[in-house]
Amino acid sequence: MLLGIVLVATAVAANQRWLDRHFLPSFFIRRQTYVVLETIVRIGLGGLGACLVLGRRRIGRAAAASPSRLLYIAIAAALGLGVSEVLLRVVHLRPAEWLGRDREPRRQAEARLGWTFVPARTGHETIGGRAVDYAFDAAGYRVRRVDEPVDTEQPTALFTGESVMFGKGLTWEESIPAQVGSRLGAQSANIAVDGYGNDQAYLRLEAELPRFRHPVAVVAMFITTLFGRNLDDDRPHLGPGLAWQPAVEHGRLRTLLQLVAPYRRDETVDTGIAVTREILRATARLATARQATPLVLVLRVGPEDDVERRLRQRIIDDVGVPYVAVEIDPAWRLPGDVHPNADAAAVIADAVAQGLTRR
Repeated sequence: MLLGIVLVATAVAANQRWLDRHFLPSFFIRRQTYVVLETIVRIGLGGLGACLVLGRRRIGRAAAASPSRLLYIAIAAALGLGVSEVLLRVVHLRPAEWLGRDREPRRQAEARLGWTFVPARTGHETIGGRAVDYAFDAAGYRVRRVDEPVDTEQPTALFTGESVMFGKGLTWEESIPAQVGSRLGAQSANIAVDGYGNDQAYLRLEAELPRFRHPVAVVAMFITTLFGRNLDDDRPHLGPGLAWQPAVEHGRLRTLLQLVAPYRRDETVDTGIAVTREILRATARLATARQATPLVLVLRVGPEDDVERRLRQRIIDDVGVPYVAVEIDPAWRLPGDVHPNADAAAVIADAVAQGLTRR
């Protein structure tokens, strides 16, 4: 009976306001879908709890009639959890953003960043109904062709971020860095990597920026619906004070549960907001120290809801970093994929080029 009461109380207490605090907006799932899934889970928990409360007498009689059966069920459940943990350790789950080792663009492990692209190769992917090539020079920057590497001696605008900035599903010419470079008449260096949080993007910029003799601009990206990545600790990450921290090893069942239900504590979210603000300021400092123009691209896909707006304001407002906010039509996505299409990339590139020109 006690378990039933707990389940009912949980379903009642976990209202939408509570859920919005602890389950962050998602880039991959629309809010309407997210709310429906949360509601289904709440109804399921409440229904199960009610069944346990209302059926407590029948359950009690069954337990009294066959106490050994309950013991066997408990032992089987414990063994099942133990075996599942062992099997998942054999599978060796990686951070969600790593994806498959053999998927394009291919990645390789990197001690400080978690992963980077495999350099000096061309990968091929069919996405959005068309074939796309991903070429990387020897430094792992995305380029038009492998034999056309980025020239670090030339004036260059650097672009850091994740798959949107990288140009997932787009040709090199359609990618945001290439389009901005074309508009400004300057070379672009696309150092973005699929699946990165803002901390990984900053660390990559910190490592790569010294290689360039004449950096003219540094463009970073912030997407509210991807903020949850900044809270992940199952990969190398930055903590308060931008202190580098190694990946934290979690139990495989816990990792799997986190993928299915990414619950975040208030303290975790607050710390993530503070660290993200530190990262954006530090990114601007890296750029200005090299006489390059810093700019943060704040991207929104469709109108913000109240949850996204509050989160964005806590991170971006009064951070003291120049940024340009761009909202794209939700319909401007690749067919069958969540990433922006070429039309969206063109709109974004226009806004970034104008923002850099004004500065």
